[in-house]
Amino acid sequence: MTQDELKQKVAQAAIEYVVPGTIIGVGTGSTANFFIDELAKIKGSIKGTVASSEATAERLKGHGIPVFDLNSIDEMSVYIDGADEADPGLNLVKGGGGALTREKIVLAVADKFVCIADDSKKVDVLGKFPLPVEVIPMARSYVAREIVKRFGGEPVLREDFTTDNGNVILDIHGLEITDPVAMETELNSIVGVVTNGLFAARNADIFLCGTADGVETITAK
Repeated sequence: MTQDELKQKVAQAAIEYVVPGTIIGVGTGSTANFFIDELAKIKGSIKGTVASSEATAERLKGHGIPVFDLNSIDEMSVYIDGADEADPGLNLVKGGGGALTREKIVLAVADKFVCIADDSKKVDVLGKFPLPVEVIPMARSYVAREIVKRFGGEPVLREDFTTDNGNVILDIHGLEITDPVAMETELNSIVGVVTNGLFAARNADIFLCGTADGVETITAK
């Protein structure tokens, strides 16, 4: 089974977690796109969505799915999104698509977080995938120096990329993240950092993992 086929399977499985008559949050990336395509088939059953990126909003609107501004709502039943890595505690690395800040903001409002990904994203320890950090452009060099000083690793500027918020991303290579909650907190304390791609302080409630044998439902240990 190809990686795209696995992504489609978890996207289909995620439809079961869509609460009829509510507003749901939708993530960004290739797996989230498969979910959007599945969501279009039942769009009449939900009130609408909140998108975590401009690209996601456009795809949702293209399917005729209502998209609300987050400031206009006060509750959201579920947030459904992919991940770049997931450890056994369902701590995640996200942000390969560059939407990490808006993803965290949308997630903050949701009652439940369902992560959808194929089994290549399962790891014992986070860090093999470079950790994205969104940074105010004028702070880029300072933040990179602070990251090396505090954590090691190699921060690399993501070339020719600007986030929807007008910022840049440093991808930190060569980390082994054994305490993701502590690292998430300390990274965010560096002046100039908007946020980072660790989703550990608020991790996934459920991980729908696509495997060759079907979709495995994993809850945090």
